[in-house]
Amino acid sequence: MSMFKRMLASAGIGAAKVDLMLHQDFVNAGDTISGTVRIQGGRVDQEVDDVYAFVKTRYLKELNDKKMEVEATVSKFLLASKFKVVAEQVYEFPVSFQLPAITPVTLGRSPVWIQTGLDIKEAIDPKDQDYLQVGPHPYCAIILDAMNKLGFHIREVTCEYAPRYGRINGLDFVQEFEFVPPSQFRNQLDELEIVFFPNEDGIELLLQIDRKARGLAGLFADALDTDESFVKIRFDHNQLAYGVDSVADQLLATIHKYV
Repeated sequence: MSMFKRMLASAGIGAAKVDLMLHQDFVNAGDTISGTVRIQGGRVDQEVDDVYAFVKTRYLKELNDKKMEVEATVSKFLLASKFKVVAEQVYEFPVSFQLPAITPVTLGRSPVWIQTGLDIKEAIDPKDQDYLQVGPHPYCAIILDAMNKLGFHIREVTCEYAPRYGRINGLDFVQEFEFVPPSQFRNQLDELEIVFFPNEDGIELLLQIDRKARGLAGLFADALDTDESFVKIRFDHNQLAYGVDSVADQLLATIHKYV
């Protein structure tokens, strides 16, 4: 009977279960989150190699002219390793880890969840998913406040496949913030997109400035996408410390330069 139980457990039937109980469900990118891992033993003893947590999201990727959603890992954390889960026993232990600064903000179609799992040899790994509401990293929040002060409003936020730029963060995708321009730029800009690259020293922005087509030459430029400028701008933590007004002035000067 014991062998039969082990066979069932290896197939996930009557096996150990894991549950991450988070102390908070709303966090900002870069925050430390904490909780308790609860492991419920199954019908037989099982050896656990690792207890891990993945920060997961989804991004859009175009394939054969169709957009599909791809699951991605933002980061992985080892919570515990090498122990035995005795049948029917319950284990609980506290955990904490820091969300990466590049964790997507949960706006639009950008879900974020923590996938917790037990790594058990020759068995299906028990897994648990806990969804989070993620706000912007503090440095990103300053930029967003500055854009709002300039009259730009968010139209759409998406995670998109972009390995060329995502590799800056070690990922295959970036999160794009698309803004509707204020009235003062309405005849000059179609839209403005920003990708954020925050780190402990400051934040780098990639701006995609999409100018309006003007005349026949402008229409050709629009068709060829040559009416777009890609601009990098960086704010270190000292510049950000001056506040939203100062950041807004620098952003405005940069936008004026390319419209």
